[in-house]
Amino acid sequence: MPSVCLHFHVHQPRWLKHYTFFDINHDHIYEDMERNLQILNKLSEKCYIPANNLLLTLIKKYKGDFRIAFSITGILLDQFEEHRSDVLDGFKRIADTGCAEFVNETYHHSFAFLFSIQEFKEQVMLHKKKIKGLFGQTPRTFRHTELVYNSDLTRTMEKMGYNVMLVKGADKVLGWRSPGYVYQPEGCKKLTLLFRNHRLSDDIAVRFSDSKWSEYPLTAAKYAHWIHRINNAGDVVNLFMDYETLGEYQNEETGIFEFIRQLPGEIMKHSKFRFQTPAEIAGDYKPASPLDLTNLISRADVERDLSTWLGNTLQKDAANTLYGMEAKVRSRKDGVFLNAWRMLQASDHFYYMHTGWPTDEDVHKNSNPYGSPYDAYINYMNIIDDFSGFLGKKRGV
Repeated sequence: MPSVCLHFHVHQPRWLKHYTFFDINHDHIYEDMERNLQILNKLSEKCYIPANNLLLTLIKKYKGDFRIAFSITGILLDQFEEHRSDVLDGFKRIADTGCAEFVNETYHHSFAFLFSIQEFKEQVMLHKKKIKGLFGQTPRTFRHTELVYNSDLTRTMEKMGYNVMLVKGADKVLGWRSPGYVYQPEGCKKLTLLFRNHRLSDDIAVRFSDSKWSEYPLTAAKYAHWIHRINNAGDVVNLFMDYETLGEYQNEETGIFEFIRQLPGEIMKHSKFRFQTPAEIAGDYKPASPLDLTNLISRADVERDLSTWLGNTLQKDAANTLYGMEAKVRSRKDGVFLNAWRMLQASDHFYYMHTGWPTDEDVHKNSNPYGSPYDAYINYMNIIDDFSGFLGKKRGV
């Protein structure tokens, strides 16, 4: 019986303010609080509230047969707690149904694993504690930032007690293999991998409203037919996408909410298909084969590597400078410094320093606050310069 895994990633960073050379040593507040709240409120009204209401309605309608998964970054959960308790309450109501799994990730949507294993583990455990406190679940599924993974990461997550990871289905890893099966990384005995179905996920997340697409308009019946074609040719269909697809990247006028409303029924018209959460799939299906995961893989660019975030000299300099402060930050033993340092780790800050061609999933281009990658780098490094000096002073000076 093939399973559909519908997973939504929910994330917004704490956006940085316009910070000039003349602000250094004068302004130690780096967050653009007004912009953050404006974006949070917009997304809450366009996406989070209507999408939560819709998914809760579908869960109740199908009496537990419709099952979903979320990974919500810690920095966004903090913002919900501070400003939009109504959105957080919606996620809690979904959690209370028992039909949604809440997935673990790094608290600050960071690449700490590549620079500091201590910082990485602390962020994972902070997020795990947050999920337990808010939704009453102890996560056993892990989703790394931007679906980046390699063999070292998978072995680390197995040692930390995780059963399954959500990852990107890059051709150079899967080769001739299909993303429609569960796999196990070489060197692991318990941890399994669920690979994102790139084509089917992007049919919704990227192409849904593209009138030039040969399959436009996409209906739930047509899409369900594509899924049904994998019967006897796979065990799983992993549909991983940003939650903001619903109402923001694909606005309400495109018909995206109605599409989602009809989708579960169309898929379950085929008696052999069901919805399952990642943990349920990991428990029901044995790995098809082991995989060698030597190189780092991500989800956003054509090459499926880290070049979108850490590929050029601007990004590398910014990241190395930031993580090079770790010892000094920790020596202060002050939560204010630690929280500021962690806010600066969000992958979004490095994304806007990317100088390559637009990515094939660049749904974030309209939210870019910078005129160029160099503007993003200069703004970020001005903040880094101030933060470095601020670390050397007593707080309040």
